[in-house]
Amino acid sequence: MLRYLTAGESHGLCLTAILEGVPSGLKLEPGSVDRELKRRQLGYGRGARMTSIEVDRVEILSGLRFGRTIGSPITLRIPNRDQSIEKLPPVTRPRPGHADLGGALKYNTLDARNILERASARETAARVAVGAVAKRLLSEFGVECFSHVVRLGGVDAKPQALSFQRIRSRAEVSPLRCADARAEERMIRAIDRAKRAGDTVGGTVEVVALNVPPGLGSHVHYDRKLDGRIAGALMSIQAIKAVEIGEGVNVSNLFGSQLHDQIYYSKGKGFYRKTHRAGGLEGGITIGGPLIARIHMKPLSTLRKPMMSVDLETKKPFQATVERSDVSAVPAAGVVAEGVLAFELANAFLEKFGGDSLGELKRNVQGYLRQVERF
Repeated sequence: MLRYLTAGESHGLCLTAILEGVPSGLKLEPGSVDRELKRRQLGYGRGARMTSIEVDRVEILSGLRFGRTIGSPITLRIPNRDQSIEKLPPVTRPRPGHADLGGALKYNTLDARNILERASARETAARVAVGAVAKRLLSEFGVECFSHVVRLGGVDAKPQALSFQRIRSRAEVSPLRCADARAEERMIRAIDRAKRAGDTVGGTVEVVALNVPPGLGSHVHYDRKLDGRIAGALMSIQAIKAVEIGEGVNVSNLFGSQLHDQIYYSKGKGFYRKTHRAGGLEGGITIGGPLIARIHMKPLSTLRKPMMSVDLETKKPFQATVERSDVSAVPAAGVVAEGVLAFELANAFLEKFGGDSLGELKRNVQGYLRQVERF
């Protein structure tokens, strides 16, 4: 099994992640992690810090020798260039929508900075680094994860006629990770309007994994159902308030005959579906083909036009403290979701197939796929 922990604060010395369970023999270079970290920092609507202060680079401190994993825990360190946590003033005015008030009550502190420094979405940089390693492992088996924005600021994108590969290629060159150019223009205008008003906008991102084999996950217990684990992991991303698999909430509007993906079989191809409304999972088990999930991100909680709050010390009403903020971070949330999904899939691979080395894991996967082909 894979497991990881992250540590670090937004304005502390660094972010750190320790990832355990990666098989030995996997080629891993800091550059492959840096590329994912850079993707997280991009996107129209981000604040100045993303384009100036936070130029993220990873340091791999353990778990590698001669550029390959050796089976021991991998330590990933991302230095913060803004290391001012000891100099920053206390925050006694909790911001609506943040963890400030709940955290201050829980940890018995009048200084909400102790909460917001860790609750900050800055932590997702460490998760993107972990996800980059998971992506690297999955790439050995042809599994790819990508994301694209399908809604932002009330504007819907409609890339349904495009193949997944076209959607992916368009999203990668888009400032909003949106494959629909017309919708993207309207999204940008929505961001600009919100910025002028001192407001923020949310949105929806679709995250897709291609070439996922059937049989990952299990139906036998709640905590082994892969759709539940993926949904929980995606929901844990900062500012995500809802997660869908496949058709998601739309299933309640459809007849069964409209929803379920019919099964076909042909020699040489085996079992297959012509539609993907289940999102690639049935009964908590992958069914082969693309795995599709959507995350819904709320408008960011820190507004340039602050909302009302109550001072923790005096209990008097005040305008909430304004920390640095973006107008929209929806495209970045998609990159984080890719990493989170990749980790869950890589973990499911290791649970299903086992193997302490990459060679052993590959033999096990290949043997299983031959079994599936002969079924």
